[in-house]
Amino acid sequence: MQFLFLFMDGIGLGEDDPKTNPFAVAKTPTLDKLLGGKRILKGMPPLETEQATLLALDAGLGMPGLPQSATGQAALVTGKNVPHLVGEHYGPKPNKPVAAIVQEDNLFIQLKKRGYTSALLNAYPQGYFDAIESGKRLLSAIPLAVTSAGISLKTAEDYFAGDAFSVDFTGQGWRRNLGYKDAPLMDTVAAGRKLAEVVRTYDFAFFEFWPSDYAGHHQDWGGAVSLLENIDAMLGGFLEAWNQDEGLVLITSDHGNMEDLSSRRHTENLVPALVIGAKELRAKFCAKLKTIADVTPAILQFYPSKT
Repeated sequence: MQFLFLFMDGIGLGEDDPKTNPFAVAKTPTLDKLLGGKRILKGMPPLETEQATLLALDAGLGMPGLPQSATGQAALVTGKNVPHLVGEHYGPKPNKPVAAIVQEDNLFIQLKKRGYTSALLNAYPQGYFDAIESGKRLLSAIPLAVTSAGISLKTAEDYFAGDAFSVDFTGQGWRRNLGYKDAPLMDTVAAGRKLAEVVRTYDFAFFEFWPSDYAGHHQDWGGAVSLLENIDAMLGGFLEAWNQDEGLVLITSDHGNMEDLSSRRHTENLVPALVIGAKELRAKFCAKLKTIADVTPAILQFYPSKT
């Protein structure tokens, strides 16, 4: 079985307000088809269709204050209530207590111990590795989880070889912002098809999409609508090349933000969990899914130890 975890940073279930919530207005034909014409909005979950299940997950985990990236992402990839363990919501990058929890045990470590292959499919430019090496930049929780399992992050070389993806899926950002003038380009639909091909080479694949949180903090309405429409097109290409009996696709988040562009801050909203795949697989995966800390246990039930 293959599993794709498409993590979208900073998306919650917001009001059906076309003035503040890009989810209310973005043109998303793929999601519309998956959800029977419904949108990813507050009050919509729980929802089940022939192709997908939409749930609402608690990102607050019983701690006061606004959920933050480091503790939220750590909860997603460890299955632990990290805000409770460290006594606060913390972010954006892990401090020592959060990092210690992630490095001790996480989804990628468990998959490796059980005999399965996994990868983070984001490609990172050389400048990222240089900044990490120099101490000028810290690993966020997800790449920290990956590297703590002894799995290498994908490089520019992997991207040029077609084994990893730019965060915008098209490669335009690598040309425009990173100086890779010969970076391969593809449209979002083709990128989705290619993603399905690469996902099949692993037992478990993860992709981290952070521009959604960036758009939320910058209250970038045009950018938010555009990225939702691009993700939708990419997902359409992916599903064209994907048989739902192959496994599951999960799209979820660490906290709310972009669903309410009236503010630059994170929100206390529940976050969506969109699960795509065969009904019986979805039912098993979603059975105990209530909070973001339930995600890793829900995934690992499909990966019993091979030893």
